[in-house]
Amino acid sequence: MTTVKDFITRNYRHFNAAVVIDSAQAYVDHLAGGGKMLVTLAGAMSTAELGLSLADMIRAGKVDAICCTGANLEEDIFNLVAHDHYVRVPNYRTLSDADEVALLEKGLNRVTDTCIPEEEAMRRIERRVLELWKQASAKGERYFPYEYMYLLIESGTIDEFFQIDPKDSWMVAACEKKLPIFVPGWEDSTLGNVFVAAAIRGDVQYNCVKSGLETMGWLVDWYKQNTVDASIGFFQIGGGIAGDFPICVVPLIQQDLKQDCKLWGYFSQISDSTTSYGSYSGAVPNEKITWGKLAVDTPRFVIESDATIVAPLMFAYILEQ
Repeated sequence: MTTVKDFITRNYRHFNAAVVIDSAQAYVDHLAGGGKMLVTLAGAMSTAELGLSLADMIRAGKVDAICCTGANLEEDIFNLVAHDHYVRVPNYRTLSDADEVALLEKGLNRVTDTCIPEEEAMRRIERRVLELWKQASAKGERYFPYEYMYLLIESGTIDEFFQIDPKDSWMVAACEKKLPIFVPGWEDSTLGNVFVAAAIRGDVQYNCVKSGLETMGWLVDWYKQNTVDASIGFFQIGGGIAGDFPICVVPLIQQDLKQDCKLWGYFSQISDSTTSYGSYSGAVPNEKITWGKLAVDTPRFVIESDATIVAPLMFAYILEQ
């Protein structure tokens, strides 16, 4: 057994394990047939350092667009410039309230077993991106949240702070490829909060950042342009708005605009959310047929597992093809 594909093909034979292979191979087949792929990132996948494998996927042309939370957009860059200052807390399950307060007082924002350093990560980036917002406000320019991150990366003003190899940053890889990144609900993020505070102070104009509604409009245009000759696949990591937002673009086009378009040509979700009453994240894929998002013949997979374990394995399998 010399490859990841060899290993999981031999050992992953049943249940969730078997679906990992089925989903990964269907991803490969979808791209081989000329299709494209949109990947969605929920939770704190950037702080989980998914960039170690996702960056390779992007550079290899295995990802054509990303829809992510504002947290994932910024936290990959936080890790890029402050990795050595992060603090791991392996005993996070047994922390007392006093322990949590002690982390707060040290400026350590905990995400499960990992603490993001306030000053070295958030404030370091805040100071530089605030200048970009101010410049755009003064010029009457408007950009999407991800475009400001691209401007920041391309400016070179954070290069001196790099603490990981840029090849392991999925945001750097996406910037190199000029990948479109759809970010719904950006205000629900550290930099989103920082921006609102700056707008309230009068430092920037609200409209220098394009809205979520405009993001949906742009997604409609992008989807129509990229499904002329083949379909787009939907690879969902986690649940939440990162997944719910983009998958709605098909019924929007077909039912609200009354225009024809292809349905999603592949669907796979890695999630630990179980099916329950009213759970969007735990809804089984066939429910999406009733909403006009997936077709009866769309390859559909649900892997009920931890994405921090499964996604890198799948990416390795896909990259070996």
